[in-house]
Amino acid sequence: MALFPRKINGRYALVSRHDAENLYIVFSDNVYQWNAPAPLLQPGAHWEFTQIGNCGSPIETDKGWILLTHGVGPVRKYCIGAVLLDLDNPAKVIGRLKEPLIAPDESEREGYVPNVVYTCGAIAHNGRLIIPYAMSDRATRIASVSVDELLAKIRSK
Repeated sequence: MALFPRKINGRYALVSRHDAENLYIVFSDNVYQWNAPAPLLQPGAHWEFTQIGNCGSPIETDKGWILLTHGVGPVRKYCIGAVLLDLDNPAKVIGRLKEPLIAPDESEREGYVPNVVYTCGAIAHNGRLIIPYAMSDRATRIASVSVDELLAKIRSK
C-alpha cells in the first residue's frame, strides 16, 4: 500500500494491490480503516503484461499526482513505469507512459533476482524526479528525470 502524502477532499487516500494483478485506490475517513477498494489500473502494456503494482507514495505536482509503478512482463522482467492521476480526484487516470521509465539494462540483469529493477519511492527536487532503485536484488542505482519532461511524456496519450 502507498499512502498519499496529504488528505484529498478531506479524506485519506491510498493505492494498493488487492489481487495479484491490478492496482486499486481506496479512500477513508479513518487512517486505520480501509474499505471498498476501487479499480484504478490494469496491466496495459507489453512490459506490464503479468501484473502492475505501485512503487511508493504518489508525488504531488501542479499537473497531478505522479505514481511510479512496477510492471511485470514476459519472463518475470520487472520495469518501472509512471502514471499521472488527477490532483483532486486521484481515481481518475490522466495518462500513463507507453514504455517503461526504467528497464533493466545489460549491467542490471544479473543477480539474486535477475532481470528486475524496482523502487520503493522517489522524491521531486529542483524540478527533477530522483529515483533510487534496486537492480536484480544485488545493487542500487539512482536515476533522475526532469519532472516537466516526464509529465509531457505521460500526458501525450
